[in-house]
Amino acid sequence: MLKQLKTALIFLGIFTVITGIIYPLFVTGIAQAVFHRQANGSLIEENGESVGSELIGQPFIDPGYFWGRLSATAPFPYNAAASSGSNYGPSNPVLLDAVQARIDALKAVDPENNAPIPVDLVTFSASGLDPDISVAAAEYQVARVARYRGLSEAQVGELVIKLTEARQFGILGEPRVNVLKLNLALDALE
Repeated sequence: MLKQLKTALIFLGIFTVITGIIYPLFVTGIAQAVFHRQANGSLIEENGESVGSELIGQPFIDPGYFWGRLSATAPFPYNAAASSGSNYGPSNPVLLDAVQARIDALKAVDPENNAPIPVDLVTFSASGLDPDISVAAAEYQVARVARYRGLSEAQVGELVIKLTEARQFGILGEPRVNVLKLNLALDALE
């Protein structure tokens, strides 16, 4: 019995070193060498300073910026340490109140806009971290952003078109616009 225990402890030690130290260091080394930017969080830098990740949304509430999807993470929006959806059903009063509050906020800052509000502007993303909005959601906000920034709608609309990302591999997902990249491009115009 002691011989079997000794053998088991030796194998436990060997596999702990292999799977707990050697393999993670190997994979991390390859990721840093081959996919350095992605392995470090796909960070976006402005003037040598990190301003965010293209993979995690940020809350924008100023009417001169494009707004992203609602985030249900706690204790603050877009908390990457607490990724989760709201899990509220369509008849849940909390969800209905959040959707109505977002509709009211959109109408309050852009009362002339009578276009239908795209659903991704008033609903939570599944992860609570979604950095992208649909092209329709971006186009819905063009007039407001242009007005608040003193730009023409054509200028802002061109930015939306320029920063629209196509479907992945041409077939997966829908065309989308990264809100942080779009807002940084707007800041660069001024």
